[in-house]
Amino acid sequence: MNPSSISAQDPDVAALADPVRRSLYRALIRSPVPLSRDQLVRMLNFAPSTAAFHLERMVREGLLETESRKLGTRTGPGSGRPTKLYKPAVDEVSVSFPAREYELAARLLASAIEASLVTGEPVEEALRTIAYREGQRLGLLAGSTEKALADNGYEPEADAQGLVLGNCPFHRLAKDHTRLVCGLNTSLLHGTLDGCNDTQHRIEAAPESAPCCARLTAATK
Repeated sequence: MNPSSISAQDPDVAALADPVRRSLYRALIRSPVPLSRDQLVRMLNFAPSTAAFHLERMVREGLLETESRKLGTRTGPGSGRPTKLYKPAVDEVSVSFPAREYELAARLLASAIEASLVTGEPVEEALRTIAYREGQRLGLLAGSTEKALADNGYEPEADAQGLVLGNCPFHRLAKDHTRLVCGLNTSLLHGTLDGCNDTQHRIEAAPESAPCCARLTAATK
């Protein structure tokens, strides 16, 4: 299947506004094979009835497709009924949740402009300072780096080098205003590490193909 995309204006994207459906969809989009309801229940620790309700909602909205086949190696009589499996109907949904991350960027940018007007400091420098302080606040509030990143839309995942950021909370802004917004993002992340008192990681530039401009690597002693 060629990569497909659903814009934020498409009505079926509203189905992903619910956090349970987002978790289910993300698990399916990352899986190389279709998954059953019970597999998703074990993976995400949802009640079976909750998972079934939200999976069927996404099927009706056109975000998921289903297929049925028998699992396991047994065949013939007594091998059981086919299992209903779910898979994404498209390869990518180009929408960011929650919207509050754009509100955060707007608040930081407005605060930087106000500070610049008062002090005469260049807006970009004021933005770095304000974003760093906000990152400290978020880190203190969360108590741990991974929780702070997850709470604010970065979708962190551990790898051999540290933490990969699977999503940019400011994606659309960063596309049009890369230098400004990526600078905001980097300062926010530095502040988050300091707010969590995290000395185990450092911020580095991510590869150009990565979802976010930064990643966290293990700090060298």
